[in-house]
Amino acid sequence: MKTIFIMQIAEDTAAVGIEENYKEVAIWQAIADAGSDFMGMLILLVLTGMSFYAVYVFVERLLALKRASKGDPNFLSQVKDYLSDGKVEEAKNLCVRTDSPSARMLEKGISRLGKPVDIVASTIDNTGKLEISRLEQRLSFLATAAGAAPMIGFLGTTIGMIKTFHAMKNLDSLDLGTIAPGIMTAMVTTVAGLIVGILAYMGYNYLISKISKVVYRMENDAMEFMDLLHKPSK
Repeated sequence: MKTIFIMQIAEDTAAVGIEENYKEVAIWQAIADAGSDFMGMLILLVLTGMSFYAVYVFVERLLALKRASKGDPNFLSQVKDYLSDGKVEEAKNLCVRTDSPSARMLEKGISRLGKPVDIVASTIDNTGKLEISRLEQRLSFLATAAGAAPMIGFLGTTIGMIKTFHAMKNLDSLDLGTIAPGIMTAMVTTVAGLIVGILAYMGYNYLISKISKVVYRMENDAMEFMDLLHKPSK
């Protein structure tokens, strides 16, 4: 009975000791520990730079797509009315005043009126491709960041684990203070890479969906414009 009582006291004392030695580590301290070595700091700096530029690209493209999506709903009807009445210059000036991909595309087509329909169609098609490429500016970075950021984070994981095992081989007993920086580097860089990659992936797909709507409107306007040209003259 006395032996059981003494063992219980020893277990309680050990538990108290563990609680006293336990110290909650703040997230910023974990990041600082991960960046305590050169490679960990370099990987975190690269991921930070990628995240800031990804946010910039997302916001800049989102604002550009909002401007491209805006427009007078009666724009195409007005262009068709002008052309039906033979007012080519008025239709062209309306396109110049309207700041949208469809307006710039139709303006190029109107400037080719009088030439064969195939040339007009080719001009509209080429201008539409140019406008789409402008809408997709810098989106390739988001696609690259979505795949590269997690891989860079996993590189930090590998480097951290190599550092940990290298430190452990020279230890006679387990010392958390020695192996903790390597483990912190492995974990923090992995989390950072996944966060950047997920945000870039979501931002890229959201912008692509916005671009698809603008492209659909451009294709619809181009088709209606070409249908107008194929109508027999009165």
